[in-house]
Amino acid sequence: MRIAIGSDHRGFALKAHLSTTLSKAGHEVLDQGCAGTAPVDYPDYAFKVGEMVASGVVERGILICGSGIGMSIAANKVRGVRAALCCAVDDARMTRRHNDSNVLVLSERRLEDPDTDELVKVWLSTPFEGGRHARRIDKIRAYEERH
Repeated sequence: MRIAIGSDHRGFALKAHLSTTLSKAGHEVLDQGCAGTAPVDYPDYAFKVGEMVASGVVERGILICGSGIGMSIAANKVRGVRAALCCAVDDARMTRRHNDSNVLVLSERRLEDPDTDELVKVWLSTPFEGGRHARRIDKIRAYEERH
């Protein structure tokens, strides 16, 4: 799977770890920054990753910042992005099954589940259920088209 990944300075270490882990698992990881721990502005990276997902350049995106909140807000401004902040494996499973999320957002400091690698693996491997959930996603898409 092609995955775009980005972080601000607070999420840099986790981004580096996940990039290596995902590459070893056979995924093509496109690192969109940042490049270190010097302070940067999270929207720059949220928009880069979001636009790559929305345009179909990549299948999924992963964003990381200190709380995950800023990245979630910014990424969800990109039409076609359904970014979900997940702190536990069950969050990751449910946001894929019911919301068809295409961008995973992580909090570098607030992960409740100690196995971040497993959380990411579950998010990448869980399919969207469709059914009644597809009707809801269609409503989101229709709203985006109208506005």
